[in-house]
Amino acid sequence: MEAAGDAARITQARSELWRLPATELAQLVRLRKVSAREAAADALKRLDEVNPRINAVVAHRPEQVLAQADEVDRRIGRGEDVGPLAGVPVTVKINVDMAGFPTTNGTHLQKDFIAKENSPAVENLVRAGAVLLGRSNAPTFALRWFTSNSLDGATRNPRSSALTPGGSSGGGAAAVTAGIGHLAVGTDIGGSLRYPAYACGIHGLRPTLGRVPAYNASSPERPIGPQMMSSTGLMARTIDDLRIGLAAMAAPDLRDPWWVPAPLEGPETPRVAAMCLRPGGMKIDEHVEAAMLDAARRLSDAGWTVTEIDDVPLMREAADVQMQLWLGDGFANLVDAARRDGDAAALAVVDAVRGMAEALPGDVVSRALVLRTTVQRAWRRFFTEYPVLLLPVSGELPFQDGLDLQGQAGFERVWRAQLPMRAPPALGLPGLAVSTGLVGSVPVGVQILASHYREDLCLLAGKAIEARGTPASPIDPIV
Repeated sequence: MEAAGDAARITQARSELWRLPATELAQLVRLRKVSAREAAADALKRLDEVNPRINAVVAHRPEQVLAQADEVDRRIGRGEDVGPLAGVPVTVKINVDMAGFPTTNGTHLQKDFIAKENSPAVENLVRAGAVLLGRSNAPTFALRWFTSNSLDGATRNPRSSALTPGGSSGGGAAAVTAGIGHLAVGTDIGGSLRYPAYACGIHGLRPTLGRVPAYNASSPERPIGPQMMSSTGLMARTIDDLRIGLAAMAAPDLRDPWWVPAPLEGPETPRVAAMCLRPGGMKIDEHVEAAMLDAARRLSDAGWTVTEIDDVPLMREAADVQMQLWLGDGFANLVDAARRDGDAAALAVVDAVRGMAEALPGDVVSRALVLRTTVQRAWRRFFTEYPVLLLPVSGELPFQDGLDLQGQAGFERVWRAQLPMRAPPALGLPGLAVSTGLVGSVPVGVQILASHYREDLCLLAGKAIEARGTPASPIDPIV
């Protein structure tokens, strides 16, 4: 009877493989209960069905997807261990190299920058058995917490077209939410993984700087300031999927000299967390506060000791470092590129931050690095007392789409609310956005921070919070 039940479940799963968690799909493929080709064909069918409504994936080649899947099946047939992501369809953001596709970064200026090889993170996923499904959309130059560009158009949030899908990894978040792929590769320099996950009602992990190797051979090198903050990570529908995805992506690659061979599991640590409702004295929406208090209760019920604190160390100073390294190194080149590309949204963002950039002194990068050291020291001390920190993702519920383009007041409202997104990257800290529920149809969640290379603690706390309920996903787009 048990065997018959297993067979029935597999038969039911085979009809909609796109609904399964990545961990479950990979196990079925490894055990040859379903084939990687079946999973790939199902993913392509789902993409064809729903992507026209949300424009999450902007380039894909079905024949290549099926060929990758066939190779996974052949290797399994030969008795090889293909890895923990056997046959799992994955999307890759358009600013990350994927062999044979342009690394456009959402700009006409890079539409012919064809990648000759996968970036290290993407290649690590392939080595772990993943199947690359397609290219996910992002705003021009990955500048916004909203996702549109004049090259590929706008991405819609599957939960409501009135809401931003987040940015800059908005295409990947929308894809995962709608069942187009099980994992989405993205980048995060100021919330670009965590915020789209929050906006779409899934989970997003920004690893510690140096945890996941990163390198783009196809496009120009970034200024040193942004390089010191940008991290390649993942979005997924479950914490377990993030865990296996991170383990795969974090394998070594000599192309990234900043990669660190840190263990994925750190020393045993007391299950102690701090909760700060208003870091840096920021204002938060009542629904955001309710989500934070609910997450703290979930942790407490799971055996964690949770202490509410009034503030965290030097949050605004950390956000200042992020702004200074971002705008103080290469802003003139960004202005020139935005003008040559001509994307109205990118130009609007550049104009909105121009005052901040032009006020910076000539030696801003060296000053920022000194301040960064001071702030990092304070945060490291903090994490010796509280191994895990619970923060808002944003001060507000996910924004109405295009709010940042509604004049300077709209941009500044977004900028203020995103303080918890902007500060951690300056310090290289890992951060996890965990979706916890819906306010009506609008997603809400919380952010978890831990010390450097302690993604395991973020995921441990995130798993406890997730266990008490998350918004249903994947879903059919409501647009």
